[in-house]
Amino acid sequence: MTVTRRRHATDLETIAVTVREASVEAYESAIGMICTTVGIFEVDEAERFWRVEGVKDVGYGEDALASALAIAALTSGEDATLERTLTETEGWLARTYESFPAQPVGERFLVQGSHLDTAPEAGRITITLDAGVAFGSGEHGSTRGCLRALELIAHRKPRRILDLGCGSGILAMGAAALLKRPVLATDIDPWSVRVSAENAVRNQLSRRVTCRLGNGWSTPAIRHAAPYDLVFANILARPLCLMAHSLAANLAPGGTAILAGLLNKQVRMVLAAHRRQGLVLEKHLREGDWGTLILRKPYDRKP
Repeated sequence: MTVTRRRHATDLETIAVTVREASVEAYESAIGMICTTVGIFEVDEAERFWRVEGVKDVGYGEDALASALAIAALTSGEDATLERTLTETEGWLARTYESFPAQPVGERFLVQGSHLDTAPEAGRITITLDAGVAFGSGEHGSTRGCLRALELIAHRKPRRILDLGCGSGILAMGAAALLKRPVLATDIDPWSVRVSAENAVRNQLSRRVTCRLGNGWSTPAIRHAAPYDLVFANILARPLCLMAHSLAANLAPGGTAILAGLLNKQVRMVLAAHRRQGLVLEKHLREGDWGTLILRKPYDRKP
């Protein structure tokens, strides 16, 4: 997964921790609060150890990083050792470009970096993102799962669409391009909102994708446009559980929710929270260790 917080500067460093699978979410959240990009890699399949690493400007956010890591250690029960490595800007950009080729996703999408000039592929919608600053660049299982889920429910022709926690705006753009409908894209991070707006312009979708800064379901723009026929929420498992009631309350009868950002082992927890609010499971998609849920609100039930 790639998460953007700030543009890179001349001097960069990579920070990383190696933790057990149960601690990944806490440390991903901590490092993602500070770093320009965040990656999650399995390093020991047998013992289920993962490496969580981020790229940031040297010296940036040190106090906030220390606090975030302390909270991660407290909540996870695992006090991970922070590793630091200086990263050459040019080399990092080159590796980023090399690791971001044009990627077919599902049957309908092709995701590519802005450094490429790939000819359009017949039958696919091309989404172009800045390889250096994209959250949800198509390579991560949660993003791919959401785009695949979108293909599966496209025949319902949802009219009111929300991308909650939009990151790069890839899901909002995918929905706008495939469904030809306006999409509201929101994020708590100002830089993500800016990146989403820039990507919408880059993909000639700015007339359909509206980007707004906001804190979840309390955002005035979100409340004003509710209820929704389709909601994307590609965030983290625990926030999804905490927001289950608000999601159900703002989803139109018959509406669909596509939830991601969770490991397959977390599906049961997230699903239970939403079933308590009257939502029903339609499909659980798997992309490696990552799961995507397609939920629907019945016409005859209320949250």
